[in-house]
Amino acid sequence: MLRAAKLGVAAAAGAMLLAGAAADAHPRLTGEEQLAKLLDGRVAGKPVNCINLPNVQSSQVIDKTAIVYGSGGTLYVQRPRSGASSLNSNDILVTQLTTPQLCNIDVVQLRDRNGLFWRGFVSLDQFVPYSRPPKGAQVN
Repeated sequence: MLRAAKLGVAAAAGAMLLAGAAADAHPRLTGEEQLAKLLDGRVAGKPVNCINLPNVQSSQVIDKTAIVYGSGGTLYVQRPRSGASSLNSNDILVTQLTTPQLCNIDVVQLRDRNGLFWRGFVSLDQFVPYSRPPKGAQVN
Protein backbone atom coordinates (compact mmCIF):
# COMPACT_ATOMS: atom_id res chain seq x y z
CA MET A 1 0.00 0.00 0.00
CA LEU A 2 2.83 2.39 0.86
CA ARG A 3 4.53 1.64 -2.46
CA ALA A 4 1.33 2.52 -4.36
CA ALA A 5 1.12 5.85 -2.52
CA LYS A 6 4.75 6.64 -3.40
CA LEU A 7 4.09 5.80 -7.06
CA GLY A 8 1.03 8.08 -7.01
CA VAL A 9 3.07 10.95 -5.57
CA ALA A 10 5.82 10.37 -8.15
CA ALA A 11 3.26 10.33 -10.97
CA ALA A 12 1.68 13.56 -9.72
CA ALA A 13 5.08 15.24 -9.48
CA GLY A 14 5.91 14.11 -13.02
CA ALA A 15 2.61 15.48 -14.30
CA MET A 16 3.33 18.85 -12.67
CA LEU A 17 6.77 18.96 -14.28
CA LEU A 18 5.25 18.23 -17.68
CA ALA A 19 2.60 20.90 -17.15
CA GLY A 20 5.32 23.39 -16.21
CA ALA A 21 7.30 22.48 -19.32
CA ALA A 22 4.19 22.95 -21.48
CA ALA A 23 3.59 26.38 -19.92
CA ASP A 24 7.19 27.35 -20.64
CA ALA A 25 6.74 26.29 -24.27
CA HIS A 26 4.80 29.52 -24.89
CA PRO A 27 7.27 32.29 -25.66
CA ARG A 28 7.36 34.93 -22.93
CA LEU A 29 6.52 38.41 -24.20
CA THR A 30 9.21 41.08 -23.98
CA GLY A 31 8.49 44.19 -21.92
CA GLU A 32 7.76 46.17 -25.09
CA GLU A 33 5.35 43.47 -26.30
CA GLN A 34 3.59 43.39 -22.93
CA LEU A 35 3.21 47.16 -22.99
CA ALA A 36 1.90 47.15 -26.58
CA LYS A 37 -0.68 44.51 -25.63
CA LEU A 38 -1.77 46.53 -22.59
CA LEU A 39 -2.15 49.72 -24.67
CA ASP A 40 -3.86 48.06 -27.65
CA GLY A 41 -6.80 50.20 -28.81
CA ARG A 42 -5.67 53.25 -26.84
CA VAL A 43 -4.41 56.58 -28.14
CA ALA A 44 -1.50 58.52 -26.66
CA GLY A 45 -2.21 62.00 -25.34
CA LYS A 46 0.08 64.91 -24.55
CA PRO A 47 2.70 63.98 -21.91
CA VAL A 48 2.22 65.47 -18.44
CA ASN A 49 4.74 66.22 -15.71
CA CYS A 50 2.65 64.91 -12.79
CA ILE A 51 -0.24 62.61 -11.94
CA ASN A 52 -2.52 62.83 -8.91
CA LEU A 53 -1.82 59.78 -6.74
CA PRO A 54 -5.20 59.85 -4.93
CA ASN A 55 -6.81 59.22 -8.35
CA VAL A 56 -4.54 56.27 -9.20
CA GLN A 57 -6.34 52.96 -8.81
CA SER A 58 -3.60 50.61 -10.01
CA SER A 59 0.03 50.34 -10.96
CA GLN A 60 1.81 47.72 -12.99
CA VAL A 61 5.51 47.22 -13.56
CA ILE A 62 6.43 46.07 -17.05
CA ASP A 63 9.79 44.28 -16.89
CA LYS A 64 12.73 46.47 -17.94
CA THR A 65 10.37 48.86 -19.74
CA ALA A 66 7.85 51.01 -17.87
CA ILE A 67 5.49 51.56 -14.97
CA VAL A 68 1.81 51.91 -15.92
CA TYR A 69 -0.52 53.80 -13.58
CA GLY A 70 -4.28 53.38 -14.04
CA SER A 71 -6.55 56.33 -13.26
CA GLY A 72 -10.17 56.10 -14.36
CA GLY A 73 -10.16 55.08 -18.02
CA THR A 74 -6.65 56.42 -18.58
CA LEU A 75 -3.36 54.55 -18.38
CA TYR A 76 -0.33 56.73 -17.66
CA VAL A 77 2.86 55.22 -19.00
CA GLN A 78 6.04 56.13 -17.16
CA ARG A 79 9.24 55.29 -19.00
CA PRO A 80 11.93 56.19 -16.46
CA ARG A 81 14.82 58.43 -17.52
CA SER A 82 17.23 56.10 -15.77
CA GLY A 83 17.03 52.70 -14.14
CA ALA A 84 14.38 51.17 -16.42
CA SER A 85 16.54 48.06 -16.86
CA SER A 86 16.06 47.46 -13.11
CA LEU A 87 12.28 47.25 -13.38
CA ASN A 88 10.94 43.84 -12.42
CA SER A 89 7.25 42.91 -12.23
CA ASN A 90 7.92 41.18 -8.89
CA ASP A 91 9.13 44.37 -7.23
CA ILE A 92 7.24 46.69 -4.93
CA LEU A 93 7.33 50.41 -5.77
CA VAL A 94 8.20 52.71 -2.86
CA THR A 95 7.81 56.49 -3.14
CA GLN A 96 8.26 59.21 -0.56
CA LEU A 97 6.24 62.27 -1.53
CA THR A 98 5.55 65.59 0.11
CA THR A 99 2.53 66.35 -2.11
CA PRO A 100 -0.28 64.16 -3.46
CA GLN A 101 1.31 64.23 -6.91
CA LEU A 102 3.89 61.92 -8.44
CA CYS A 103 6.04 63.98 -10.78
CA ASN A 104 8.78 63.63 -13.36
CA ILE A 105 11.35 64.90 -10.84
CA ASP A 106 10.59 62.10 -8.35
CA VAL A 107 12.48 58.89 -7.72
CA VAL A 108 10.83 55.51 -7.12
CA GLN A 109 12.68 52.90 -5.09
CA LEU A 110 12.35 49.22 -5.95
CA ARG A 111 12.03 46.64 -3.20
CA ASP A 112 11.84 42.86 -3.62
CA ARG A 113 8.45 41.24 -3.01
CA ASN A 114 9.64 39.71 0.28
CA GLY A 115 10.45 43.20 1.54
CA LEU A 116 13.95 42.23 2.56
CA PHE A 117 16.13 43.91 -0.05
CA TRP A 118 16.25 47.22 -1.89
CA ARG A 119 16.84 46.44 -5.57
CA GLY A 120 17.54 49.92 -6.86
CA PHE A 121 15.60 52.95 -8.04
CA VAL A 122 14.29 54.66 -11.16
CA SER A 123 14.28 58.38 -11.99
CA LEU A 124 10.95 59.35 -13.47
CA ASP A 125 10.25 61.18 -16.72
CA GLN A 126 6.99 62.58 -18.13
CA PHE A 127 3.83 60.48 -17.95
CA VAL A 128 2.14 59.69 -21.28
CA PRO A 129 -1.64 59.27 -20.95
CA TYR A 130 -3.32 56.60 -23.07
CA SER A 131 -7.10 56.61 -23.40
CA ARG A 132 -9.62 54.76 -25.50
CA PRO A 133 -10.98 56.95 -28.29
CA PRO A 134 -14.70 57.80 -28.15
CA LYS A 135 -16.87 55.26 -29.96
CA GLY A 136 -17.07 56.05 -33.65
CA ALA A 137 -13.90 58.15 -33.62
CA GLN A 138 -11.21 57.26 -36.13
CA VAL A 139 -7.79 56.30 -34.81
CA ASN A 140 -4.73 57.31 -36.85
